[in-house]
Amino acid sequence: MNADALNSLLVSGQPHHLIHVLPEEIHEACHIPGSCGICVYETAFLGRVKELVPETNSMIVLYGAGDGSNDSRAAAEKLKAAGYSNVMELDGGITAWRNAGYPVKGHGNIPEAPVIDGFYQVSTTDSIIRWTGRNLFNHHSGTVKLRSGEITASNGVLRSARFEIDMTSIACEDLTDQTWNEMLIRHLQDADFFLTSLHPKALFVVDSAEAIPGATEGTPNFMLKGSLTLRGVTRPLEFPAVIAAADGSRITGQAQIEIDRTEFGSIYGSSRFFRFLGKHVVNDHIQLHLKIQADRNPAP
Repeated sequence: MNADALNSLLVSGQPHHLIHVLPEEIHEACHIPGSCGICVYETAFLGRVKELVPETNSMIVLYGAGDGSNDSRAAAEKLKAAGYSNVMELDGGITAWRNAGYPVKGHGNIPEAPVIDGFYQVSTTDSIIRWTGRNLFNHHSGTVKLRSGEITASNGVLRSARFEIDMTSIACEDLTDQTWNEMLIRHLQDADFFLTSLHPKALFVVDSAEAIPGATEGTPNFMLKGSLTLRGVTRPLEFPAVIAAADGSRITGQAQIEIDRTEFGSIYGSSRFFRFLGKHVVNDHIQLHLKIQADRNPAP
C-alpha cells in the first residue's frame, strides 16, 4: 500500500487498525494521525496486537521508518504467522508518507544517538572481563576485574584509553567443587601462568582508535590499537570493539579478544615448548570478552 492508498483508506472511514511499529519515543516524535504505537522490537509485540485486534480477519496496516528498515516487514511476518489474514504495509513507511505531503503528529524531535566526548572514568564495579582457557578436551572460564581505567574521546572519536587489570582477582566460574576451584586459581596465579606475586596487574594502553567504515549499531565500530603488558612483558595488541553511549554520561565498550599467552612468558602445557604432553596440553590462546562501563567526569 502506498501513501495515497493509505490516505484514501483513512478518509473512507473503512474499519482498520493503523499501527506504528517503531519504539515509543519515535511514535511520540512523529506518527501518522490516528495510528497507535506498538513496537515490533519488543517481545510483547504480538501480545499487544492481539489485545488491540482480537479478530484475526481485521484489516491491519503497518508502517515503520522506511529507508530500507525491515521493521514493518518483520511485524507483518509475525502477524501472518499468528494467523492474521488481512495485513498490509505502508511502502516507504513514515518517510514516504511525509514526502507525499500528508500530515504527521508529534513533537518532531527524533532522538539521536549521543556523541561520546570528554573524559570518562571506568566503573570498576560495573565493568568485567570474562576469560576462557582451553586444553584439547576441556575448558575453564571465569572473570578478572579491572583496577582502574580512563577513556578520552572528542566529538565521537575515541582518542586514548588506559586500563589496569587486577590479575590477583582471577576467578573461575565453571568449577563448582571448592577444592578443585581453589587449586585451579593457585595454578593460574603461579609461575605456570600469570605469576601474580610479581606481576599483580596487567596494563592495556590504547594508542589509537580508528573508526571502522560502514559500521552499524551492534557491530564493531572502532579498531583499537595499542599494547598489552602481562607478566611484565609488553606486546602490541589490536582488535575491533563496539563503543556506544546510552546517554551523554556513560559509554560502554565491548570486545572479544584472543591472545597468545606464550608471547608473555606463560608456556605451561604449550606443545611449542614441550614434548610428550599428551593429556596435559593446554591451548596457547586465551579468549577474553570485555565489557567496559565508563562515566563522564571532568578532565583530571
